[in-house]
Amino acid sequence: MFDLFRRHLLDHLFDRDRGIRVSAYGAELVPEERADEVWGGQAQPGLVVPANARLRARVAFHRRAQVPVEGTNVVLLNPQPQRVHDADQFFRFSIARPRGGPKRFAGFLKAALFHQVARIFDIGQRRCSQQGAGKGPSRPIHLGLLASLSLTALPAVAQPITAEDFIAFDADQARLGQLLFYDKILSGNRNISCGTCHHHDLGGSDGLSLGIGEGGTGLGPRRTPGDGPDRIAKRIPRNAPALWNLGHKDVRVLFHDGRLEISDIYGNGFDSPAEEWLPPGLQSMLAAQALFPMTAQFEMAGNTGENEVIGAVTDRIDLGWPILAKRVRTIPEYGQMFVDAFDHIDRSEDVTIVEIGNALAAFIGTEWANYDSPYDAFLTDGTPLPDTAERGRQLFFGEARCAQCHNGPLLSDQDFHAMALPAFGPGRTRQWDPIPRDVGRMGATDDLEDAYRFRTPPLRNVALTGPYGHNGAYTQLRDMVRHMADPVTMRTEWTPALAALPQVPWLQTIDFVIQSDQLEMARHAATLDVKPVSLSDAQVDDIVAFLESLTGVSALDLPLGRPATVPSGLPVD
Repeated sequence: MFDLFRRHLLDHLFDRDRGIRVSAYGAELVPEERADEVWGGQAQPGLVVPANARLRARVAFHRRAQVPVEGTNVVLLNPQPQRVHDADQFFRFSIARPRGGPKRFAGFLKAALFHQVARIFDIGQRRCSQQGAGKGPSRPIHLGLLASLSLTALPAVAQPITAEDFIAFDADQARLGQLLFYDKILSGNRNISCGTCHHHDLGGSDGLSLGIGEGGTGLGPRRTPGDGPDRIAKRIPRNAPALWNLGHKDVRVLFHDGRLEISDIYGNGFDSPAEEWLPPGLQSMLAAQALFPMTAQFEMAGNTGENEVIGAVTDRIDLGWPILAKRVRTIPEYGQMFVDAFDHIDRSEDVTIVEIGNALAAFIGTEWANYDSPYDAFLTDGTPLPDTAERGRQLFFGEARCAQCHNGPLLSDQDFHAMALPAFGPGRTRQWDPIPRDVGRMGATDDLEDAYRFRTPPLRNVALTGPYGHNGAYTQLRDMVRHMADPVTMRTEWTPALAALPQVPWLQTIDFVIQSDQLEMARHAATLDVKPVSLSDAQVDDIVAFLESLTGVSALDLPLGRPATVPSGLPVD
């Protein structure tokens, strides 16, 4: 239908407006035809995109990407070279220089009930009127969602992963990072490590919906909230994300709300909560990410007044890192390991939080690189999947529409979507907003359009990483699949028994207080980015079988594993 629509309508209305070429990689600027060439009829005949761009060139297809445009009215992507699988796929487009044609076309689309497309054109006209009609260089224009056109599904396959797709980390740094990962010396009160919430025995997570952080004791579902003055004051607001394949070169955003991104806005390579205070020299997003749990009060830093780390962090986010670095480098075994692993470190006194972050990244990036699942064998060698998993694969990329968000080599578009998961827990409260709610991406961007939207998680080894969702609303993968298919119904039927929340008597009132806020619940429920899909129990079982086929053969036997001891002498969880 899209091809029919394009050939018999778009081609006639916008014959001269289709000359913009799309770059081979989403992060690059987009080359385009000059305005005089477009209007003069010298544009390329047809909608120009790189061949197999979605499979090979990895062009970004997400709602908030941007394309710089000069002078051209409309840019649409032909779905055929992109191998679009579903009517709700994301398409690149940009609009500049308003004319009567687009305005009339928008009116037609509204009349024809193409609501999403009409809205896109309206937005384009508003943005263009602000920047002027082709006068000087144009500002980037947001991409939109072309969701209302029916497309013919093409063969459903994703990109395979190979070793060349990963950042090359140093092996000595990885071995050092393994020890640091499980060493509680990096926490304010020396009572919790990275490995406590991202443990080998728990698939790189903690098995809890909302974790018990600093102050708790034990591991995983048996972890207790502590007692007396050391008891926890708050649950961790979000589910501990898994670590699989985060060293892949395609990873460009981390955390559930995407508050860490590759950017040079602050001159240090990243847009992060530390802003300009993030130290230079971090060699990857993983290295930057590894530093932030150390500054989080309820994760690793501790409560105000308990230790010098939280005191420093309270003054400014980066002031606690030198304290932790000094703790590490003054341990002789660690000091020598840093000298051996880093060429620019000649003595232990030179070690900073940057080397600690880079070592942790080397461990995480190599240890959890895993792509030897039955599905990977299917992609690389054509090895057939079991019948149930094959039926699930076809549903996943077809009728169930899972691949509209879970696509690309990581089975994630790395974008943000509202899926109406039931709200509970302490929320990720923001300054001037003490309501115990989690507004998701909006917390990072302060954009109301981002409210309640969360990052699409990668899916390899997903069967090992429950509970599921940004707040761990479901412990069972089957329930999560059912929610993704029909969020409204599942939200209505959800009960706390479906989550994994250890009993914390003094927090029980807070756990579900947000559900008594009727206005907040109405706003939350009304923000939904998918259309419901009707799936039978058998179809849900097939999709689960496919997701289980994403589990790596070696996922439970990783290269380094958990160390028996660490140089600080502190106990290892």
